[in-house]
Formats: sequence, C-alpha cells, structure tokens
Amino acid sequence: MATPAEEIDVDGVAVRITNPDKVFYPKLGSSGTKGKLIEYYLAVAGGPMLASLRDRPTHLQRFPDGVDGEEIYQKRVPQHHPDYIETCRITFPSGRTADALKVTHPSAIIWAAQMAAITLHPWQVRCPDTEHPDELRIDLDPQPGTGFEQARAVAVDILKPLLDELRLVGYAKTSGGRGVHVFLRIEANRDFVEVRRAGIALAREVERRSPGTVTTSWWKEERGERIFIDFNQNARDRTMASAYSARRTPIGTVSTPLTWRELADADPDDYTIATVAALVARRGDPWADMESKAQSIEPLLEMAAADAERGLGDMPYPPNYPKMPGEPKRVQPSRDTDLKRENKQI
Repeated sequence: MATPAEEIDVDGVAVRITNPDKVFYPKLGSSGTKGKLIEYYLAVAGGPMLASLRDRPTHLQRFPDGVDGEEIYQKRVPQHHPDYIETCRITFPSGRTADALKVTHPSAIIWAAQMAAITLHPWQVRCPDTEHPDELRIDLDPQPGTGFEQARAVAVDILKPLLDELRLVGYAKTSGGRGVHVFLRIEANRDFVEVRRAGIALAREVERRSPGTVTTSWWKEERGERIFIDFNQNARDRTMASAYSARRTPIGTVSTPLTWRELADADPDDYTIATVAALVARRGDPWADMESKAQSIEPLLEMAAADAERGLGDMPYPPNYPKMPGEPKRVQPSRDTDLKRENKQI
C-alpha cells in the first residue's frame, strides 16, 4: 500500500510530497528512496545549495522511475505548478524562449525532488540578467582509459597552480561521477561568447602544460586516453550539475564542493546522499565565500588574444547550435574532405 501524500514545511512554505517510499536507488534499498533523497535535500537546500542556485535558471534531470528508469531532461517549468515556484525567461541558441525554474527559496529545490529531479542543472547566469554569466566553469571530463584519479591530478597539479599564477580563485567539486568541476565566480559584464573564449584560453594553457594527459579536442576521435576540458560548458544553455546535487549513480553520489586539500586525496564514492549533509554540518561549505570573489576575466581574454595571434582561433560549438561567427568548420577530422585533400596534396 502506497504511503499517503503529505505536506512538509520548508522554511514556511508547504510542499506536497507523494510516494516517499518509492525506490530511486535500487542498490541502496530502503536507504535509496525518494523520501531519503528529499531528506538529504532538506538538509542542504536552505544553506549551501541555495547559495549556489539562487536566482539561476535551472533545468531538471528527472527520473520518475528511479536511476534505472527513463531520464527526462526538463528545461521548462510545467504549466501547472505551485504558486511558490518562480520562473525566469531564458533564450536558447536557436532564439526560442522558455520559462525555466528560478530557484529563490529552498522550497523550489524540494519541489524539484518531489518531481523526481535527482539532479539540478543551473545556468551560469542569474535572473533577470540572463545574458551575462557570473560563473566560468571548467569541466575535467575523463575519457575512456582514464578516471577520477587523472582528473583530480590535472585539477590539483596543473589547473590550480595556473589559477594561482593568474591570481584567480577557483572552487572545486566532484562531479558526482568520474570527473572534477572547477567554478570561478566572475564579474557579470561579459557575454556568453566572451566567457566561452576565456574558458577556451584557460583550457588551452592547461593542455600546453600537460599535453600527454589533457586535451581540448572537441572531436572524440582525437582525445585518446586523456582528460578532456569541455570548454563548451561555458556556452549558452550548456549546464552542469549544481553544487550539492545528487547524481544518477547506483550509490547516490553527490556533486560535492571540496577544499583543494580535500580534493587532493578525495574518493568521489565517499560523497553520497547519506554522507554529505553530515560533512557540511561538521566543517561548513568550502564555497561559502564564493559570492565575495567576483573576478575579472581580462587575464584570460588577454591569453585568448595571444592565442589568436598564433593562429589559434575559436573552436567548434555543439551540433545543435547555429553556425557562430568565427567558428571553424564543424566537421570531425576523419570526415573532413578538405583536410583529406590537403593531406593528399602534401
């Protein structure tokens, strides 16, 4: 018999919860129910998670039948939603618009979990200014043959020293999977194109410092067993899991902010919906001062200009984007007939 629906108080807002006994993480059994996920979010929603999500347009990665079921990636807030849910108008690369969830209160996070949203994916902007990112995001994505250990080494041994040289402050977190995310709070005075260009310049410099372990190639066939820095995560409508979001993994891992010292010997499997709330209660939020660290990306744009002088221009956008000014041909090298013709002539 299903557990009756109930209303819970979330900082003064009544949120209706249904089917709390439904299993979202089968491997965890009774510790992996919808109710347990909501308990976790209740513990972090009013503090560090809200700070990360506040006023951001946010997409929902939903799993109504749990992590083993179908995924629904929802960018628009349903037409019928509670009065306490706020929205924000966003513009996609195609020029179309939509009303996305705007997180302004912990009740929005709990409502999302009630909607079976295991992971929340915020934009890099804050409403109402959805054209100027206030975050630059670095996604260290392990390719086949590599894993978290290699991504962690790139973050700690290469990226962090580079940021220090540039006098930039980066905030690290586990991805909740095999990767590492590093976010920079930036001044919201540049558009998506400029922020993406800055991200490309940073990624290229990391690659130059360790070409055997790092790649910026957009094409999978060229990446090899290296850590890919996904520069396109700074493009419009590209999102990453928020800080403190649970992930679609068998054990309910969480994308967890860490100090750089913690990251140096971290195991991503240690950070789950069963452990992270207690960790935060014990030692606080490593990203707590992030809001006071807005920084200029001018040093990165200067690096981008220097790259351009060396003939290193823009890089390909994802396939669903319109052709962008200055973008190179969006064709993988093995299918590029012009490149094959040039090689044949040589």
